[in-house]
Amino acid sequence: MELFQRLIDILLHFDVYISVMIQHCGLWAYLIIFGVIFAETGFVFTPFLPGDSLLFVLGTFAAQGTFHPFVLASVLMLAAILGDSVNYAIGKYLGDRIVRARKIPFFKKEHLDRTHQFYKKYGGKTIVLARFIPVVRTFAPFIAGIGRMDYVKFLTYNVVGGIAWVSVFVLSGYYFGNIPFVKENLSLVVMGIIVLSIIPAVIEFLRARSKR
Repeated sequence: MELFQRLIDILLHFDVYISVMIQHCGLWAYLIIFGVIFAETGFVFTPFLPGDSLLFVLGTFAAQGTFHPFVLASVLMLAAILGDSVNYAIGKYLGDRIVRARKIPFFKKEHLDRTHQFYKKYGGKTIVLARFIPVVRTFAPFIAGIGRMDYVKFLTYNVVGGIAWVSVFVLSGYYFGNIPFVKENLSLVVMGIIVLSIIPAVIEFLRARSKR
């Protein structure tokens, strides 16, 4: 319960936590940011980590001169692409064991089922589309690995998706972050992004459930 409350507090004051991290870590902040995005996309037991909202907030800080926009975008794209590649490898070589295992934190069968529905509907393009949907984003490369998707094909979708995902949210933060309303209500904007980003996953889940 305490962990859940902590996560809620971080989401509600996301910009404050990021600002404190930057002040204390300096250039090491790039490495921390890389690690968060890499983990969120690279490990099936970390779907709770911030993705869309983090990219948007980082874009707002880049607009204020805290980060170099090109360096920031490059670091985030590399983290996203490498994360998916690692997740694919985990699915390919350890996927069956992980699926059969129990009591793995934050690993739920309904997340796998939801992602399977996306694959049935969109095929390989799921790797690109899933980038914009929390949880599904974390499980898509994992299932691609389990299904032994051709790696060249996977890598192509992975690179396109990673670049598109980072570009959309970082540039959105960069161009809208200095608008007075956004600056004064950044926490509310972040919560709005989180809500909007999970709506497609909820809709697909409800559709799949209604069909069953």
